[in-house]
Amino acid sequence: MEWRSSLLMLLMWKKQNNHFREKSQNQILFWELAIALVSGILMGATVAPIGCWWLAWFALAPLWVLIVKYRRNQLNNSHLFYPVLLAIAWSLGYHGTALSWITGIYPMDWLGVPRLSALAITLFCWTAISLWGGILVSLWTILMLHLDRQKPGLRILLGIAIWCALEGLWSTSPLWWTSLSFTQSPHNLVILHLGQLSGPTTVTAIIVAVNGLIAEFWLNRPKEFVSSYLAIATAILLNSHLVGYILYLQPLQELPTTELKVGIVQGNIPNQIKLLPVGFRRAMIGYTEGYLTLADQGVSAVLTPEGALPVYQSQLNQTPLIRAIQEKGVVAWLGAFDQKGQDYTNSIFTILGNGQVFSRYDKYKLVPLGEYIPFAQFLGSIIQRLSPIEATQIPGAANQLFATPFGRAIVGICYESAFSANFRRQAAAGGEFILSASNDSHYSAAMPEQHHSQDIMRAIETDRWAVRVTNTGYSAFVNPHGRTLWKSGYNTYEVHAETIHRRQTQTLYVRWGDWLLPLLLVFSVLVWFWESHIR
Repeated sequence: MEWRSSLLMLLMWKKQNNHFREKSQNQILFWELAIALVSGILMGATVAPIGCWWLAWFALAPLWVLIVKYRRNQLNNSHLFYPVLLAIAWSLGYHGTALSWITGIYPMDWLGVPRLSALAITLFCWTAISLWGGILVSLWTILMLHLDRQKPGLRILLGIAIWCALEGLWSTSPLWWTSLSFTQSPHNLVILHLGQLSGPTTVTAIIVAVNGLIAEFWLNRPKEFVSSYLAIATAILLNSHLVGYILYLQPLQELPTTELKVGIVQGNIPNQIKLLPVGFRRAMIGYTEGYLTLADQGVSAVLTPEGALPVYQSQLNQTPLIRAIQEKGVVAWLGAFDQKGQDYTNSIFTILGNGQVFSRYDKYKLVPLGEYIPFAQFLGSIIQRLSPIEATQIPGAANQLFATPFGRAIVGICYESAFSANFRRQAAAGGEFILSASNDSHYSAAMPEQHHSQDIMRAIETDRWAVRVTNTGYSAFVNPHGRTLWKSGYNTYEVHAETIHRRQTQTLYVRWGDWLLPLLLVFSVLVWFWESHIR
């Protein structure tokens, strides 16, 4: 009987031990997910409205550590659910925090959407854009799991190349905003000057490199050589900022012959009333009076926001603003629409002093769910369109150029500010200054602040002066070094003029495009092949 009692006690002890082990394992998994989420939130805190840009230099490292630790502890690499869950937790923290301004579309009463439906749409949009970023990080995680755990140097190199490649792929998609390089704008102008070399990829690569080295330091402690990871991370951080500082100090060397005095009118007409008679009257009065004020100040041209006048091109001659232009003879870049059969384009028109249209630019990158519905044949009956005009908005051509009486300009309408390749293309084709027109009034205040940060990056990358005008703020003038010379208030009516300069310089990025990305990929593959098949 004693041996039976002992066996029973042994089985009970083993069962209890397994229970505690399972409970302990679940606690570990919980805390790892919490760490991934918090580190993602820290990365999200780098942009407006918080702006702690320095967090980006270590906020990716915890996810890196968790992925490599999982790789070490798993004999069967087919178990991808948990590491992907870690990636999604990090992404929800980063993209969910950085893009939380999307919740500003609620309550949508100006569109006649019921409160409950508006809440559902808002949560759907917030979740969708966060998970879209989560796909990027999940793919990066899956690829990182297949890298040899015994070769941290190769893992760092491939980790950088894969992240940059995925960002490059995502930037060609319809939905893009939160590159890791974006975390440094507008505060760290020095490092953003590396964007002149190969665009946003340059800054992203350095951020991932520093995070990867910090992570490998943590993973490989307490080995004797491990301090070299921190030394290399420090060297990369300091030297990259040194190169950026040298570029930042380069004099602009402007000539009087390149001067162009430009005025902006920030109409401050909330979307809630924009299409109502009261909003229409405010637009006609506000933009006409603003134009007249600026014309009397001797400006060469006046820029108005995206959709400043909610009318089609065929109706422009009936507006008091066109009559004011004919009276004063000062060029205006006017935000309005153009009818294309049953559809319409969101456009910027160059109006000459005689009231005639000289050129136009049609918005090319449309906002998914806001200006069109992806897969409309499936989602059209489910999601109510958020655009304020009953027709369907269509995109302009991908290869547009914008001629003005003062030379060719680089144009970005609202959402296009996030797509650096479009600005680079126009600069390479002879664009001499940037005109950015937006309407951010349907989001929270963090959005126009982030939008301003995007335009700062585009100005630095192309080495161009930028004029930014919005409906409700923030309008601004930015020089090629990313310095904001003037910035408007928020939800205020503003009329302001500054002197900018036309420039024909070409940065390495403008001349050669994103050359760093293919170089990283080719070099990484060669090193991987050498390490795996030759050494």
